[in-house]
Amino acid sequence: MSSFVDKSCQGLSATGFHRIAYREWGTGPRAIVCVHGLTRNGRDFDVLAADLADSLNARIICPDVVGRGRSGRLANPDNYSYAQYLADMAVLLARLDVEQVDWVGTSMGGLIGMMLAAQPNSPIRRLVINDVGPFIPQRALERIGDYVGLDPVFADVPAVETYLRKRYEGFGALTDPQWRRMAEASSDAQPDGSYRLAFDPGISRIFRTSAITDLDLWPLWSMIRQPVLVVRGARSDLLLAETAERMTREGPRASLYLVPDAGHAPALMAADQIAAVRGFLTDNG
Repeated sequence: MSSFVDKSCQGLSATGFHRIAYREWGTGPRAIVCVHGLTRNGRDFDVLAADLADSLNARIICPDVVGRGRSGRLANPDNYSYAQYLADMAVLLARLDVEQVDWVGTSMGGLIGMMLAAQPNSPIRRLVINDVGPFIPQRALERIGDYVGLDPVFADVPAVETYLRKRYEGFGALTDPQWRRMAEASSDAQPDGSYRLAFDPGISRIFRTSAITDLDLWPLWSMIRQPVLVVRGARSDLLLAETAERMTREGPRASLYLVPDAGHAPALMAADQIAAVRGFLTDNG
């Protein structure tokens, strides 16, 4: 089974340099970048990355987007934006020294992938988008905005796990060990022995300073030319069924994989979900 190495590089914001941490699995010639959701971190892909590194003989790179996990925090929370995330991912791709990558993105990571794929001369070869698309309804964004800025304090890791099971019920049918590992990877021990979630509450600033409305990125979607696989949780309130179906008809005409027992967003840890991603990335057409 492939092992991993924890690495980092430096990104730049308006207030200075910051650490971009990433975990790299495997040593194969092919590169696959996996990017997490808004409040999550690259450890969400441990199971998928280990599988793909072995089955596809590939390097799997799982960054913590700035403000999350082991990456740095920005001095000015106004700088948490997709422009910053895209710039940081460009730095990461340069660090990897590859001309092409495949991209697996969950929620926010999927939007970053879409934005990169739509650029001229994009290095993205194939794109997996996990439970997000070019239209996000206002009510789903409001739901996220209600919790993303919270900074709860927990007595121990089991308390973190209890919180995550409720907050991320949409991830689907995870095993008890998977929930426990997620709790361990999603929290930071504090000097007083308590635990906090491993992200900067400042990432929520955009939800407090901008009016929340439907997000419409259909013009961006029309610019994507790469093969795309869309994974959708059947109970998702963020990637609506009609949006996913339209994604199969317009733009790159994505393939669609439905996860019946998940909402927003499938965890990509179950064997069938991993097989769907692996099968799509195995196709060289």
